Amino acid sequence: MFINETAWFSFATGVAVKSTAILCVAWITALLLRRRSAAARHLAWTSAAAAIIALPFLTALTPELPFPAPAAFRSAPGGVWFSATSMAVSDASVSAGTAERGSPSDPEFAPWRLGWKTWLMLVWAAGAAAILGRMLAACALLWRARRTSKPIQGLGDFAALPGSLGIRQRIELLESETGSMPMTSGVLRPAVFVPADFAEWSDERRRIVLLHELAHVRRGDVFAHLIARAALSVCWWNPLAWGAWRELLRESERATDDMVLGAGARASDYASHLLDVARSMQTARAIGCAGVAMARPSQLEGRLRAILDNSVSRKTSGSAAVFATVLLAIGIAVPFAALRAQDGRKSEALESEAKAAEQSREFGVAMQLLESAAAARAKEEGKYSVSYGVSLINLGELYARRKRPKAAEQRFEAAAEILGERPEAARALLHMGTAAIQRKDFGHAIDYFEHALRVDPANAGLARMWMAVVRQAEHRAEDAEALYKSALDVQHHRSTEAASIAKVYARFLLEQGRTEEAADLDARAVASQKANASRADPGSAAPGVVRTGGDVTPPSLLQKKEPEYSEEARSAKLTGRVRLYAEIGPDGTARNIRAVERLGLGLDEQAIDAIRQWRFKPGAKNGQPVTVAATIEVNFRLQ
Repeated sequence: MFINETAWFSFATGVAVKSTAILCVAWITALLLRRRSAAARHLAWTSAAAAIIALPFLTALTPELPFPAPAAFRSAPGGVWFSATSMAVSDASVSAGTAERGSPSDPEFAPWRLGWKTWLMLVWAAGAAAILGRMLAACALLWRARRTSKPIQGLGDFAALPGSLGIRQRIELLESETGSMPMTSGVLRPAVFVPADFAEWSDERRRIVLLHELAHVRRGDVFAHLIARAALSVCWWNPLAWGAWRELLRESERATDDMVLGAGARASDYASHLLDVARSMQTARAIGCAGVAMARPSQLEGRLRAILDNSVSRKTSGSAAVFATVLLAIGIAVPFAALRAQDGRKSEALESEAKAAEQSREFGVAMQLLESAAAARAKEEGKYSVSYGVSLINLGELYARRKRPKAAEQRFEAAAEILGERPEAARALLHMGTAAIQRKDFGHAIDYFEHALRVDPANAGLARMWMAVVRQAEHRAEDAEALYKSALDVQHHRSTEAASIAKVYARFLLEQGRTEEAADLDARAVASQKANASRADPGSAAPGVVRTGGDVTPPSLLQKKEPEYSEEARSAKLTGRVRLYAEIGPDGTARNIRAVERLGLGLDEQAIDAIRQWRFKPGAKNGQPVTVAATIEVNFRLQ
């Protein structure tokens, strides 16, 4: 299975939109909780961060809940005539040796180039890596500092403090550089860093500082801090995320202050010590991302006001509440992750993009998109559904058009196995039969065509025509003619298939020396083509598209690519004409190309693909380039 640019971009865009929605909910929640405790608001911000971290994983793993978005596509309608001729030898084995090889000139094998979507994702990845890398580097430095730091012993007042806050695990008290800000680190094995001159401080200040740092441990703030930092790396481009990060840090410190005050510290004394510590000590920037420092100057004014405000709610929460909040947030993120904002189902959107990529001759991209579309069909409707089988057939047909017969046959075989005796299996069986003809495996070819005839009588005309081609290759002319006649009898005379059958039958008669009968059949085929043209011809040009005449000068052909024969048409020895409608734009390229008089067996698609590569000097009206409607005729002949 290919992973392609479009699929990744769609995934990343979905995560970006959903993370923004989560942040909006978090901001609204924090606003509603403005009169509640800082601990409650901190839990809201922590839950949002946890949901954002879980979002990419849940998006990839949860079942999809798509909701439709309307889309409309318009195509417009010929005046100017151009022509091209495709010449090919009739032996299908000529190209068999090179069928699976590509050339550097084929867009499918062209060097891969980064599109704007990839560049955008790379910019996002670089920003995320920078923020996440800084945090990981800080964790590494903090781990190293912890291994090399000297434990502080002999502080009897420290031994009793953890128990007073309900902390039962062992807390290490480590010495850091003189003048460094007290800091808490570690999730499973917490530690408190204090300056080297900590033992010289007053008993009251030591008690206040230790209570503050132990309150961070009790609340699980280091864990919440790391989650929020990781969430920021995902949403670094979003201003809402930076605001949320600052709010989480602020509420974390205020909630810790509330816990210290709840432990018996006087508000005025606590505020005084906090101010002195913030003024005289600094946090090492290299490790600040991985630990929780006691004070940040930017937050100090608001904290002091909250400490001295007796009307503030000081309800606290512990580390268990943080872990429970994280789990709850992940559960809440599931419905966000399951949503898919797209045009209908994911498979339909991918198939539409694949069609556009093929029209742009980005065949490698188109194949990847159809692979992803088939996988999406399997996920949406099941691996044994009709839609999944049809998706595999569509993919196989694209591989066949790009002369990748082995890859094509694998998809056709898989589709035939999935579809079984359903009518939709006939398309795959017909392709498998024509591939068997090219290998000169006539016995299996007949089996495939008989199977196709059995599962879908609507394809009886083509199935019998192909059986006639096999009998003709086996030099059983009478059996072949009977099958050709039977094919024409069951096929609707105004269909493209009728034209194909009549043309192939006419070629057979011509090889038999029956020129008059062959001419009659050829005229019958042309009549079928023209009957179909009345339904496909646009009639009048679309708005903005002009026809030649008067002050409109016609475009002129500058560069021409002759169309190639399809392997199916070569096997059937099909010859004839395809008439196409196209619009020649001011840039000299043909667009909105479609077959008006169709020939079938893949030749219409080959003609369209060739015309897309033509380059014109554009038509003009009053000297200005304009879009001009044109008719192009492509003749397919066998030597």
